[in-house]
This record gives sequence, structure tokens and C-alpha cells, in this order.
Amino acid sequence: MSPPPTMQTATPPAPSTQATQTSQVVQVNGGGQSLTADKIVNMMPVTKRNPKDYIFGKVIGEGSYSTVYLAKDIHTNREHAIKVCEKQQIIREKKREQVRREKDALNILSNSGSSLFVKLYCTFQDTERLYFVMSYAKNGDLLPYINKVGSFDAACTRFYSGEILRALEHLHDLNIMHRDLKPENILLDHNMHIKVADFGCSKILEQTDAVDNQSILDENNPRQRTNSFVGTAQYVSPELLTEKTISPSSDLWALGCIIYQMIAGLPPFRSRSEYMLFKKILNLDYVYPDGFNADAKDLVQKLLVLDPNERLGTKDDQRYTSIRSHPFYNGLDFDTLHVTNPPPIYPYLPGNSEGQELRSQYRVPDHLEPGLDDKQLTRLLGLDGQSSSTTTPAPVPRPRKRSGILHMNDEERQHQLNQQRCNSKWHGLVEGNLIVKQGLVDKRKGLFARRRMLMLTMGPHLYYADPVSMTLKGEIPWSPQLRVEPKNFRIFFVHTPNRTYYLEDPEGFALEWCKAIEEMRVNTYGVSPTTCT
Repeated sequence: MSPPPTMQTATPPAPSTQATQTSQVVQVNGGGQSLTADKIVNMMPVTKRNPKDYIFGKVIGEGSYSTVYLAKDIHTNREHAIKVCEKQQIIREKKREQVRREKDALNILSNSGSSLFVKLYCTFQDTERLYFVMSYAKNGDLLPYINKVGSFDAACTRFYSGEILRALEHLHDLNIMHRDLKPENILLDHNMHIKVADFGCSKILEQTDAVDNQSILDENNPRQRTNSFVGTAQYVSPELLTEKTISPSSDLWALGCIIYQMIAGLPPFRSRSEYMLFKKILNLDYVYPDGFNADAKDLVQKLLVLDPNERLGTKDDQRYTSIRSHPFYNGLDFDTLHVTNPPPIYPYLPGNSEGQELRSQYRVPDHLEPGLDDKQLTRLLGLDGQSSSTTTPAPVPRPRKRSGILHMNDEERQHQLNQQRCNSKWHGLVEGNLIVKQGLVDKRKGLFARRRMLMLTMGPHLYYADPVSMTLKGEIPWSPQLRVEPKNFRIFFVHTPNRTYYLEDPEGFALEWCKAIEEMRVNTYGVSPTTCT
């Protein structure tokens, strides 16, 4: 079976004893011209590559017609991300043009010398598959970090959006539009700097553009779609929906959406229906939650503009100087970002019901006593006279009954469970587990909060349910690594390996939740009490 157009077998390097370990000569354009991937001492002989030159490890990404593997070059021991595309699927799903676009864009960018993009080292094929050998970004993509901490602070948002802006400057100077810019396509290398990836929807502007004036959103036929819609619905610009214009300004719209999501925790345009989502985009229908950084809000408003010619940066004589000079980026040196240490990504909330700014305490001093007893909670909350994290007076303690439940024998627990089955309306949502503690909390996702009934049960489990619809919404996963972190009498964090949950008890009993959860953790796993690590 012949490959899609322009997919030629590249000829990457063979091993050589004459070159240093950091040297590599590769072919990325399939046209016979060799490139230096790193500094080299001597030129190495060139040979064709095939799948047996790599040890394929775990899957690190999947698409509609491709799978990305972490692989190791058996000659150099270097790790690469190898995108493997199934030829049959490419033909069946009519993705030939998408494969061509990605290869052409990656070739240009790999020759351009920028470190802000994944690098294409070589391509090759066999009878069934096409292979793209690319640089490996070991820290994954940006989205899990946003989901884990809920909200980036201004410094973190400023740094990462600044690197994305630099990447767009370089990309657009090369007359390439990405057209699918989103957190999932912003990868992070071993130093936590960005590498923009996934150019399957890209457009090289010198190519002939066939523009259809028909809207993707037909009022008389909501299900009608045209083939020219590319990108991801939540980040797609309005002109790509109406197909009026094709310009780099569409990527600036996506940048505005990403900045909004970094700060708020969710994209600006959201809906369960794709049709309604497109309607919101075309009507510029979105809101700013309380606590949204004022300078960032002004920047986002100037990027999320319906007219692509009126977005901030589109009229600059020198590309995007007006964005660089926006007050949100005051103090940021764009030209040295690539050698600047990125700010740490901590769980953070810019504002809450008491007007405070809260940041998770990830770094625990070694000299403090371990444990989470009353003495340690007093210290953590700044009530020992040394510091103060809140002015809220301590609520009146409620009687504690958890220890009794945790230390009941099987017969006593069964009796309590029978009582719960008869008397508790929440029993049907906890999978038959005995509820140890329950109460209403505000569960936050970035700057957005929803009232939930939080239920700590034997098992252990931490369920949360909608108190109005009486439906189970989810569960905070338990593991020995789970940690609680009180911030004041109302607010506490629950840290899990993949996410930090930000919870607020409107009655002011966050301490009781922390004690109950920590006691359950110690009782379950037999590990020593400790605050978050």
C-alpha cells in the first residue's frame, strides 16, 4: 500500500563511534538534506531507520488514527516519542491531508532552531504504518497540571502564556497557523518549559486557501457541518466556524481561551452540546468568575474579540509587541524565558469567600514535629501567636464520634449500618458503606464552586453528591499518599497523586474534616500521621 502524499522514508543516523554522545545527524525532510540535531564533532554515516531500531515502551498518547509511544533508540539510548499512524485508518478516515500538513509543518519547525516545539528527527514506514520520531517531553501536557491544582496563580500563568506567545510569534513568522492550540497540545519538557505539539490541523499560509462562506452553524439545520472545521470545539475561533477568514489571529483567540483556563480552571466556553457551544462562541457568551485577575481579564477580553482583525496584536508592526507590553506581563522578560526557571505549580486560589489568597503549603520544614494532632493543627492555622492565616473566630467544637465508629467490632458496625439504611437518605449513594462523617461543602474547580454533600465512609471512601438532585457526582480517590491540608477553619485541601481538591466548609468545621480524614487514613494504611508532603 502506498503512503499518503509526501510521506517519504527519512534517513536518520546510524550509530557512530566518531561522534560524541550528544551528537546526532538526522533527516527530517525526506529530500536528502541532513540536519544537526545537536552539536557534533564529526559527521556520521546516514542509514535508513525501521521499527527494529527502537524499543517501544508505554503508550503516552492516542489520536483518531495514531498512537504515540515512548521509545528508546537502541543505538544511542535516547528516548523519543514515536507517533505511529495506521495507513488503513488514514485512508478510511480521509486523513491524508492531515498527515501531510503535520509532516510539512514539523519539517519547517525542526529546521527553524526554536526549542519551543517538538522536534521531528526522522520519518519512516513499513507496509502497515507510518512513523514520526519526535522529541520526548517527559512531563506530559499542560492540562493535567491545570486539573490537578485547579487554578494557576498570576506568576505561573504569566510565564507559561508568555512562552506560548513566543511560540506563536515564531510560528506565525514562518507563516504557519496551528489552528488546534489547547492545553493538551502544550507539552512540558524535563525542565518544565513548553513544547508545542500536534500540527495535524496546521495551515501553511503560502498554500492556496479554499474558503467556503457557508457557516458551520446553520440556524435552519443545527446538525449540518462542513469539512473545513478544524481544531477543538472549546478553543476554536468564531471565524473558523463561519469560515469568513483564515489568519494567524485564530491562534490568538485560542491563547485567550488558554489564559482564561489557567486562571479560572475551566475554558471560557462550555456546553454539553457542540451546537450550543458554537452558539456561545459566536455570541461571545462567557463570564468571569469572582477572583479573576484584573490584568488577565483585560488581556483575555482583548484577545476574545469576534472580529479577528481587532484582536490585540493583529495590527502590530512588529509581531505581538502590544501583547508583550500589556500590563499583565509587566516585569516578564520574554527574551530570556527559555533560560528562566519556571515558577512552581502549586494548588492556588486567587480569592475565596473571605477575600483571602490561598496557596497550598507543599514544602514542609524538616524541623517541625510530625503528626496532625490538636497542637499541630493550631500551628498550621497560625493560632499559636506566631502567625495568623485567618481572622475568622474558631467555631464551637462539636462532639466527636468517629473514633468509636472506627474501633467498633463487626457486630456493632452492622448495627450502625442497619440504622443508616433505615434513616439516611444518602445510604443509596455510598455503595452500602457505613458513613463516618458527612456535611455540605463547596467543592471548587479553579474559581468555580459547587455545593456538594461530602461523605466519608468506611472502605475508605470520600464520596460527593449533588444535594439537590440527590445524585452521586464523584469520589476522591484514596491511597496511602492521600494528604489533607487545613488552611483555616473553613477551607482545606485534599491532595491525591493526580489532583488537589479544594474544599470549603460553610459552617467552619474544616479542622474536623482534616482530623476525620487523617484518622481514617492512618486506621486504613497503618502509616504515621503527617501533613501533605
